[in-house]
Amino acid sequence: MHINMGTLFRKIAKQALIAGLLATPAAFGWAKSTVSVSVHGVNYSNETFSYSVEDPNNNKGPTAGELVDRFAAGGTVCCYDLPTEWKPGIKIKVNSVHWLKETADKKLPEVEQVFVVEVPPYVDGKPGELWVLRQPDGTVEVVSSDYQPNHHKWPGKVKGWPVPSLEYQRERWDLQTETQAILLRAAEKRRVSMDRDMSAYATEAWQRYKRSSPEDIKNFVGPDDMKFHTYLMTENDQQRFRLRKEIEQLRARRP
Repeated sequence: MHINMGTLFRKIAKQALIAGLLATPAAFGWAKSTVSVSVHGVNYSNETFSYSVEDPNNNKGPTAGELVDRFAAGGTVCCYDLPTEWKPGIKIKVNSVHWLKETADKKLPEVEQVFVVEVPPYVDGKPGELWVLRQPDGTVEVVSSDYQPNHHKWPGKVKGWPVPSLEYQRERWDLQTETQAILLRAAEKRRVSMDRDMSAYATEAWQRYKRSSPEDIKNFVGPDDMKFHTYLMTENDQQRFRLRKEIEQLRARRP
């Protein structure tokens, strides 16, 4: 019987292709059992904290972490391996550090804690991004979700993003108001210096501009240019007016 070698090779190639398609990783037990996900931190407490996460079942150490301010959310860090299928008993070790209020000797007491927490069922039955959540009472929870805290499918105990306490809002208000007041006092002091000796002030200012922003003085002849003097006074007066307005608005919006 005559055998067409070309036909034979085509049949063998076709059979090999079919066998290759059937030989998926799962068929040989090669299917990956974990998936790498991004990690986020959310802080619902009144204490700044840092965290790192690790698998308590191996010795590889922390794989991701960040610093998260009070009543705030962190960024996106990489990465943590979660099982592709959820089952009871998936645990994550969270290493947490937070700082207490400043002491009389200007020190910030540091408190280290370790939480081994269980991952609740995946949202929609699939592994999502890993969220490390510091609760108002200082405990730590983790959830796996591709939904953010303000989504109706968010699985965290606390719904929504952190809401600053009144105490925290007033603390931030005090800081912002005092910062603007410091800037205003500096601007007032500069005006006094101009009124006392404009020539000396302009000479010093000219050198500062030459070092930091020479483009701003390219249209002036030098420190004795009267137009430069007018420019300095106008800039300073505008800043004083703006700062007074901002402080007035801040005081009206005190929490």
